[in-house]
Amino acid sequence: MLSKLQSFSLIGLEGQPVDIEVDIRKGMPKVEIVGLADTAVKESKERVRLAIRNSGFSYPVASVVVNLAPADVKKEGAMYDLPIALGVLASSEQLSFTKLEDFVYLGELSLNGELRRLNGILPMLISAKQQGYTKAIVPYENKNEASFVDGLVVYAFKNLKDVVSFLDDKLEAQEVQHKKFSAKDVQSEHDLQFVKGQYMAKRAIEIAVAGGHNLLMTGAPGAGKTMLAKTIPSIMPDLTFHEALEVAKIHSVAGILEDGFVFTRPFRSPHHTATPISLSGGGQKAKPGEISLAHNGVLFLDELPEYSKQVLETLRQPLEDGKITVARNAQTVTYPAGFMMVASMNPCPCGNYGSATRECRCTVAEIRRYQNKISGPLMDRIDITVEVDSVTYEELMAVDELQEPSAKVKERVNKARDIQKNRFINCKARCNAQMSSAQIKEFCQLDAKCQALLEQSFEKLGMTARGYNRVLKVARTIADLDNAENINVRHVAEALQYRCPEGKNKL
Repeated sequence: MLSKLQSFSLIGLEGQPVDIEVDIRKGMPKVEIVGLADTAVKESKERVRLAIRNSGFSYPVASVVVNLAPADVKKEGAMYDLPIALGVLASSEQLSFTKLEDFVYLGELSLNGELRRLNGILPMLISAKQQGYTKAIVPYENKNEASFVDGLVVYAFKNLKDVVSFLDDKLEAQEVQHKKFSAKDVQSEHDLQFVKGQYMAKRAIEIAVAGGHNLLMTGAPGAGKTMLAKTIPSIMPDLTFHEALEVAKIHSVAGILEDGFVFTRPFRSPHHTATPISLSGGGQKAKPGEISLAHNGVLFLDELPEYSKQVLETLRQPLEDGKITVARNAQTVTYPAGFMMVASMNPCPCGNYGSATRECRCTVAEIRRYQNKISGPLMDRIDITVEVDSVTYEELMAVDELQEPSAKVKERVNKARDIQKNRFINCKARCNAQMSSAQIKEFCQLDAKCQALLEQSFEKLGMTARGYNRVLKVARTIADLDNAENINVRHVAEALQYRCPEGKNKL
């Protein structure tokens, strides 16, 4: 007897429907799985057989053929265990066909019939809803993820036996209740009010976060670069539901989704020994890397020159396009990578070049070699470069009132982001850093004084066309923080002071 069930596969962040067809005929006892299945899928016949028996059902002594359609799409993972098991039970007349075709089934089975948690449930359920499916059955441990998919009736079960009882109308089950999304404030001990001095760096961070701009902090060891970077999550604007959904899908595929969803912006800080694949994504199943896991958040690269040149050059295309394509033999997948890059570096190997209090021990050649680890094209993609000076003893020991807290800075950031949200209401861009050339022309109009200042600075700073556009984007953000409708010469002047000459630190 033939039975047919609906499941889904996952290609990148998109779910693709997979028909599970199970046919049982008299003959030599055997199980064949066809339809371009990988090893994990082929091994499911043993998991399914023992799960059925240990759940109190009988496994047919017959010829069992399982077809996964479409046959030309590779099937990976263990999410087909549940629909295959149900197909076997239905074809062997141990399960009614009445409700069998009403659901999308996803679930890995243990040998005792329990349903195990799956990675990637969220994007598969979203794709199922978009393609017109209305009901789904998933493992109980994926209940929280499923609760954020509105418009799809989802049931979550702990084992195969309960699923069968439910489909046979012998067990009542409550559908997973849909949850309303609400962004959470970042509770962090790293607050700007505890950072002594560093007013220039704090201002640069505020501008960078307000417009989503890439930021590089340079300074001697111990000046506070890493500490300043760790305060950034406390002033990041709250996630919208659409942004949170994008991030949650990526984290679900990567298997790092906590609490069933994402409520705060990501802050990823890979070690400088990271490989290009760990950053860009890849591996046998083309999983997302750090730059995709940082989507809609921050990618912090501490001690930037210590990363390998190959790793750093991996960043160039995602910084420009906001996405990355991972090409492997098995498949090609495109992941979003709209992150804000924050980096820190010392001015030289010993870290004391330019210091007013410490002597630099490095030769000119060593300094140039160290700074040249960061290529010009990569530096050209950094919008804001700021020097972090060492704090004086008087500033460090000051017992006056605390500095401005992150909460107040975040209020200004949110107001600036609201302005940008209204500005780009009919555009793909969400912040000033994502403006296209056409949008720069429309929203960054300059008066004669601004144009004269930019003309004078263009040659002096050795700006490229990309650098020129990035100055305009930063100026637009500064104007937004001032709640100014138009960019004026003061905004342009401040944006220019954050532009590194020739895209590099000059000796």
